[in-house]
Amino acid sequence: MYALQIIVFLLVSASFTNIYITQPVLPVLQDEFAVDEVTASYSVAAVILGIALSNLPFGAMVDRFRIRSLVIFATFPIVIAGLLAAYTENIWVLIAARFIQGLFIPALTTCVAAFLAKTQPPQSLNVLMGSYVSATVIGGLGGRLLGGWIHPPLHWRYAFVSAAVFLIIAVIATLRYLPTEPASQLGHLRPTNYRVLLKNKPLVSIYLASASSFFVFSSVFNYLPFRLEAPPFSLETEWITMLYVTYLTGVFLGPLAGHVSNKIGNGFTMMAGALILAMSVLLTLSADVWWIVIALIGICAGFFTLHASAVGAINHLASDAKGRANALYVFFYYLGGGAGITLSGIVYSGYDWQGFVWLSIITLLIPMFIGWRLSQPIKQSFN
Repeated sequence: MYALQIIVFLLVSASFTNIYITQPVLPVLQDEFAVDEVTASYSVAAVILGIALSNLPFGAMVDRFRIRSLVIFATFPIVIAGLLAAYTENIWVLIAARFIQGLFIPALTTCVAAFLAKTQPPQSLNVLMGSYVSATVIGGLGGRLLGGWIHPPLHWRYAFVSAAVFLIIAVIATLRYLPTEPASQLGHLRPTNYRVLLKNKPLVSIYLASASSFFVFSSVFNYLPFRLEAPPFSLETEWITMLYVTYLTGVFLGPLAGHVSNKIGNGFTMMAGALILAMSVLLTLSADVWWIVIALIGICAGFFTLHASAVGAINHLASDAKGRANALYVFFYYLGGGAGITLSGIVYSGYDWQGFVWLSIITLLIPMFIGWRLSQPIKQSFN
C-alpha cells in the first residue's frame, strides 16, 4: 500500500512538473523570443489544450490496454518534446513541443487514476487518491519553481532537462512496483459512454463549474508575472516565483474541503469556494505586494475548495461510470484553463489588469450559480 502511494505520487508529480515550467518565466520568454504576452503564454496554454484534447481518448484506452503499456507509450514523446523545448530557438517550435507534451500527459495521470479506481478497494482508493491530488499540487508547484527559481531565469531551458530526468526516474519506479491488472479487466468497456454522460444535466453543470473556475485560476497565475514585473512592483523573476509557494495551500485545502462537503454539501461548498476566489481576485487590484500574497492564498483556498467539492460531486453522481465521468471532468477542466489563458490574455492586453479582474468576476458567477443549484437535493446515478 505504501509503495503504491509513493509511486503514484512520484509519477503524477513528475507528470505535472512538465505542465507549468514556463509560467513564472513568461516575461523572460517574451523578451528572449521578442513576442507579445499572449504568444509567450501559449507555451502554457498549448500543454493544457493538448491535455484537454487527448484526455478522452486515453480515458477509453485504459479500458483496453495495460497501464504499463500506456505509461511506456507516453513517456518517450513527453521526454523528447521536453528536450526539444529546451534547445529550440523558435517560439513556435517551443509551443508545438509543449502541445505534444500535453497530448501524452493524460496517459500518466488520468489513466493512472482510472487504473486505481478499477483495481483498488474503496478503503485503499481514498488514501491513494489523496496522494494523487497532493501530487498534482506538488508537481504544479515544482514545475514553476524549476522554471523560475531553482534555475536562473535566463537558464530556464535547464528546467526541461531536470523535468525529463525526474519523469524517467518516476516511470522506472512505476514499471517496477505498479501492480498488473487482471486480464479479465481489459477489453470490457462499461455500457455508459461519453454521450450518455453528456446528457446528464447535473453532471454537465459540474463540468462547467470546474471549467470556469480553472479559467480564472490558470489565468491569474499566468498573467500575474507580467503585472508584478512592471511598476509599481518591479519584482525580479525569483521573487515572482516565490509567490507560487502559495500553491501549497491546495495540499491542505483539498482534504479539508472534502470534510466540509460531507457536512454542508458539495453545492454550498462550491458556492463558498467561488465566493472566496472572487473576493481574492478583486484583492489583486491592490498595489501592495503583501496584499497580493494574501490574495494568492485566498485564490488557492477558494479554487481548491471549489475543485475538491466538484470532484466529490462528480463521483457521487457517477456511481457506475467513475472512470469516464472523471475523464470528462478533466477534459472540461483543462479546456476551461486553455480558454482562460487565451481570452484573459486578450483582455489583459487591451484593458490591463482591471479588465482581467472583471472578466474573472463575471466568469465566477457560473460556479456560484451552479453551486446554488447543486445545493438542492439531487438523486442521480448511471446504470
